Amino acid sequence: MNSSLNAMADSLVILDFETTGLSPTQGDRAIEIGAVRIVNGQITDRFQELMNPGRRISGFIEDYTGISNDMLTDAAPCHEVMARFADFIGQDNLVAHNASFDKRFLDAELALINRDYPGDFTCSLLLARRLYQQAPNHKLGGLISYKNIASDGAFHRALFDAEMTVKLWLVMLDDINADYGISKVPFSLIKKVTKTPKKSVNDLLSNWSPL
Repeated sequence: MNSSLNAMADSLVILDFETTGLSPTQGDRAIEIGAVRIVNGQITDRFQELMNPGRRISGFIEDYTGISNDMLTDAAPCHEVMARFADFIGQDNLVAHNASFDKRFLDAELALINRDYPGDFTCSLLLARRLYQQAPNHKLGGLISYKNIASDGAFHRALFDAEMTVKLWLVMLDDINADYGISKVPFSLIKKVTKTPKKSVNDLLSNWSPL
């Protein structure tokens, strides 16, 4: 597994953070990380830990995530959990739903412990906006309903959201195969699709061919 241009989009780590707020630049911290590794489209590993941000979280965040201050009291501090998560990531490429949010927190938390990751990062939400332009919305829960993907659990817990993103991601790869005949989708192609104007996505995928 590596982050080279030849890496496939069905072998990577999909992750999700729960946090104290919206912005690490405003002092917000991660309180939970959940991640799922897929290899050739199959789940091979999972990572989930709560982490103590060093202060109490708001009642809004408790209600939104279902994570209470009591649950965080006994959790390991952020730096310990993030060191373990950096080890888990390894060389893999990364995906998150609304990745700009999760990447900000991943980068900020790893910077605090002088760790980094070699892989590339892309966004399942941006991909869904281009593949499913008629969907009522592109929130994770909305897309799960739109594609009739089975779900049994509560959104806004990190591992559950990561697992649902895995299901959505694999459906999107299957749809690219079904609609455009691309059976092995390179990660680099996904990154290109997410940056392509919606009106041009069909042409891009219709005319794509492996080198």
